[in-house]
Amino acid sequence: MRIDHLLSAIIPAATVGEVPQDTDIKGLTADSREVAPGWLFVAVPGVSVDGHKYIPSATDKGAVAVVCEHIPEDRTQGVIYIEVSSSAEALGLLASQWYDNPSRKLGLVGVTGTNGKTTTATLIYEMARLMGYKAGLLSTVCNYVDTTPYPTDHTTPDPITINRLLAQMVEARCSYAAMEVSSHAAHQHRIAGLTFRGGIFTNLTRDHLDYHKTFEAYIAAKKMFFDALPAGAFALTNADDRNGAVMLQNTRADRKTYSLRGEADFCGRIVEQRLDGTLLSLNGHEVETMFTGRFNAYNLTAVYGASVLLGWPVEDVLRHISQLVPVAGRFQAFPSAAGVTAIVDYAHTPDALVNVLDTIREVVGPKGEVITVVGCGGNRDAGKRPIMAREAATRSSYVILTSDNPRFEEPEAIIAQMEAGLDDTTRPKALHITDRREAIRKAVSMAGRGTVVLIAGKGHEDYQEICGVKHHFDDREVVREIFDETK
Repeated sequence: MRIDHLLSAIIPAATVGEVPQDTDIKGLTADSREVAPGWLFVAVPGVSVDGHKYIPSATDKGAVAVVCEHIPEDRTQGVIYIEVSSSAEALGLLASQWYDNPSRKLGLVGVTGTNGKTTTATLIYEMARLMGYKAGLLSTVCNYVDTTPYPTDHTTPDPITINRLLAQMVEARCSYAAMEVSSHAAHQHRIAGLTFRGGIFTNLTRDHLDYHKTFEAYIAAKKMFFDALPAGAFALTNADDRNGAVMLQNTRADRKTYSLRGEADFCGRIVEQRLDGTLLSLNGHEVETMFTGRFNAYNLTAVYGASVLLGWPVEDVLRHISQLVPVAGRFQAFPSAAGVTAIVDYAHTPDALVNVLDTIREVVGPKGEVITVVGCGGNRDAGKRPIMAREAATRSSYVILTSDNPRFEEPEAIIAQMEAGLDDTTRPKALHITDRREAIRKAVSMAGRGTVVLIAGKGHEDYQEICGVKHHFDDREVVREIFDETK
């Protein structure tokens, strides 16, 4: 791509050096290790590493253009240095330009919020496919270009990866795409340059304070996504969350709401629920679904609203909602021959855990037995650990505190912090079993017919991260194995 065409996507504050305007840029990267002759390098200040330190390395490897926030004093001859106010934002704009702005050729819907992003985005993708369209998905669980999966490590990838995948979707003749938009992604400008057809806000509860430091900063990061939505797009927000109205304050998009409790553009009502499904009313139309729980009713109502706002016929939308299946690791039920039901769920925040446990309690009744296996991830918000233990113990017959992804922390220390949330009432109901497999095994051994065993925190994840190394571990596989052993 000609350098003048590529750089037309950004507004430089200053430029030093010169290359011919018709110079052909061979590649674009923010990783100096990837640089090859003729490439453009974007120096992005990161959380732990500042890309500006690697400008000399990039030019030594043949970079002919450098985009940065401050031009270095020591410069390489024959390289153009372009100063911008935000390298991170510039990277997003350049990545979109590099891939010919693929988001403009798709009906791209972004989903943000603390809980429900994965389910809502995935179901919009599935809805598009049920409607007869090819579609793409960018999510925590997996990225999809039509039906081809691409593994993912982040809720929202870096801008180059995002645009490469979106370009692949365009090439595959996809009409729509859905993506999770994390607070990190909004704050780090990973979605800069993208054109959204619509945005959805699910809810906002405590999470990621290890990064954002304050809840106010966390809210502001989420709001950035809605502030950037263009006129002509839709902004669909949860009217039952007190932060929902905040998201809409400065948006240019068409403002719409959904609710389970009051008046809204899209109203959902739970008519009847079971462990294997819910009869849901959507704007007065009753639909049998394969989902359980009030949180899933919110997700489905958001999907219904987004589908209608995308212009799909209401009758078709209602029919296809009944065909949708739960996302892997999101309230996924496993019945045993002995009459025990295990629920594997990704709930890793206090609010998500409360939602899941309240749902189970609504189905099994006040006298039903619920055993919860739960841990907390290491090197993440430590403040939520005692809260999660307290909520689990309060809402369960028994709780087993165990290891999740300790990362670089000691599992025992994490569990000790969780135990600090227990009091004289809840402490007798709690067990401490560090080994996650043994914790699940113990829960199943304690369970009688009709008992629900909730295994929370990892959901779809098929690994445990210990000292920076990922070891295979899948809650779903483990519970199946233990059920088979107990037949």
